[in-house]
Amino acid sequence: MPECLVFRVPTRHPADVSGVMDLIASGAVAAAEILAVFGKTEGNGCVNDFTRHLAVIALETALAGALGCTPEAVGARVALVMSGGTEGGLSPHLLVLARRDGAPAADTAALAIGTAFTADFQPEEIGRMAQVEATAAAVGRAMAAAGLDDPEDVHFVQVKCPLLTSARIGEAATRGRTVATHDTYASMGLSRGASALGVALALGEAEGAELSDAAIGTRRDLYSGRASASAGIELMRNEVIVLGNARGWSGPYAIAHRVMRDGIDFLAIQGVLADLGFSMSGQLTPEDSERVVALLAKAEPSHDGLIRGRRHIMNDDSDINATRHARALVGGVAAAAIGRTDLFVSGGAEHQGPDGGGPVAVIARVRT
Repeated sequence: MPECLVFRVPTRHPADVSGVMDLIASGAVAAAEILAVFGKTEGNGCVNDFTRHLAVIALETALAGALGCTPEAVGARVALVMSGGTEGGLSPHLLVLARRDGAPAADTAALAIGTAFTADFQPEEIGRMAQVEATAAAVGRAMAAAGLDDPEDVHFVQVKCPLLTSARIGEAATRGRTVATHDTYASMGLSRGASALGVALALGEAEGAELSDAAIGTRRDLYSGRASASAGIELMRNEVIVLGNARGWSGPYAIAHRVMRDGIDFLAIQGVLADLGFSMSGQLTPEDSERVVALLAKAEPSHDGLIRGRRHIMNDDSDINATRHARALVGGVAAAAIGRTDLFVSGGAEHQGPDGGGPVAVIARVRT
């Protein structure tokens, strides 16, 4: 019987993989068991955030040494999802997710994980239906790998997706191809949005007839309540990690999710915690806080410039990108609920929850 292992380790800088290697050296996890690593790095989260690529290179190199293979081989099988931006009080860290087979049988559903990758996209496919459809197919494969037959048992789907650069746009032009946008920053949102709509399509949250190139980035009424997409310069494919609760899996962990209606929806976070059996009377106690191994959330400033009828300036600040404001806001709200700041809060929630809101999921130890 498989068991999903989850470890949270702090990092001192984007290339710090010592915590992961310590886990391997101690025998807590074998390098071959690792399926995915989520990371929060202290870059700006924008097109030129190379902290993500630095972290990926460091992880591929270190795991290659442990596995006796090339870094390219590590990248081919391990989903490395680096999300830039630790504004406010967010703490840089890594989440290591692994699968161990041969665990004792359990009589209840437990945390399950499955991964899948798309083929590399051509620049002209990014932010368009080709990316939507390829992502939906990858979600289906990842669900099958996790033994999750019912979409209702899926609580979070993390996607790492590519973006457009000037060089990639130019390469498409040499082949007579057009791209979804010539604005490289806007391409991040279109890529995230197409990826999220792929999740929505796979999970039955959206119908194929509703989706089109024109709907991506414009139809804010179309979204997934379980998708989290993070765009980066370090890849050209989509890497998909599906997390849910499945029978046939063992281990102490479970996952639950809700959808935050805006950036200050504290009650949605508390609702997730209640779903996992925590007694809610304000911030978690230190003991309960440590039972929470991961909080995963999306952050996005509302397009109307309002939060519950009151004006915000996130979209109007030319000095600090709006997604950076949003990460700090949601990170503070989440930290107030959990009582810790090493939380995976990712900016840019196009088609990931309602406008100004986003999914939030918690992985916690619910059994001893």
